Amino acid sequence: MDDACVVLITTPNEDVAAKIAEALVAEHLAACVNILPSITSVYRWEGALQRDSEILLIVKTRQALLQSKLIPRVKALHPYDVPEVIALPITAGAADYLNWLAECTASPAADHS
Repeated sequence: MDDACVVLITTPNEDVAAKIAEALVAEHLAACVNILPSITSVYRWEGALQRDSEILLIVKTRQALLQSKLIPRVKALHPYDVPEVIALPITAGAADYLNWLAECTASPAADHS
């Protein structure tokens, strides 16, 4: 599968992380979302150095869904003014996993549990 990708999204807390993760999977915008608790992010915001505890989402999806569906959905659910949503291509992987990823994100009418 040529357009498989991993998307990284940071969130302020577990409730927001779970809400976004569940929506993306339920709406077939992601095959799987891992929720990694308790990361520390250091960044510059509005001219000041910030250090915050955040939750990281690792989203497995297809690049074809990013701009038109996934990013707008994340922005609609996310409390940040500028949420982190960055995609990295999956250049290789187990064929059966990548096929499953494609199936799960292909059609909202199908059940891929």
